[in-house]
Amino acid sequence: MGKVKIKKHSTIIDMTAMSDVTVLLLTFFMLTSTFLQKEPVQVVTPPSVSETKVPDEKLVQILVAPDGKVYMNLTGARDSSVLASDKFRAEVVNRAYGKYCEMHPSAPKLTAVQQQEFSKLTTFGVPFSKLTQWLEMPMEKRDEFLKTEGGIPIELSKKDGTRNEFQIWLSAIKEVMQSHDLGKDLTGGQGVAIKASQYSPYSLVQVVMDNLQTERLNKFTLMTSLKAEEE
Repeated sequence: MGKVKIKKHSTIIDMTAMSDVTVLLLTFFMLTSTFLQKEPVQVVTPPSVSETKVPDEKLVQILVAPDGKVYMNLTGARDSSVLASDKFRAEVVNRAYGKYCEMHPSAPKLTAVQQQEFSKLTTFGVPFSKLTQWLEMPMEKRDEFLKTEGGIPIELSKKDGTRNEFQIWLSAIKEVMQSHDLGKDLTGGQGVAIKASQYSPYSLVQVVMDNLQTERLNKFTLMTSLKAEEE
């Protein structure tokens, strides 16, 4: 009796469809992901058991470094038709620097190119007198400049009632958000977050909070790192 021959099947698997799906997924995640934003200094936040999440849009983040310098980070709405981050930053720097120039008429004007450069930045924090100089620097030199000569002046207002530079930024941010009907997002308690190092003196954080209250931003979030709740 003859042997029954078993038909052999090909072991080759067509991976074309799988490759297409992989590329599509990779493209989707690249376009929709929010990348970790680089900060000029490392801030070790104090531990806390609070699980309240800080929003990732329409947020003003205030970074308080251990050496006392203050920086800011502006994030617009995810929906670009509302107020995208680049548009948000461009409008804010235009208003804030305009207020500074009103008090200092001899200050150099902010060019359209410099305004566009600012709109691409995540974290900023230099005195207005050095802003145009900083925006003209190559990207690799800006970070070093922030560490050595950066920091937004936050001393409280003088007796004549004029705003300090930190308050000028806050005032400009409020005006921009209110012009886009987003004022409640800023004043509702979730629109402003303070990220301070656990090694920073409380007196420094208190000055930041006093400045916020001067601009009637009485509700804000303190960013902390999550720890296990002690029993």
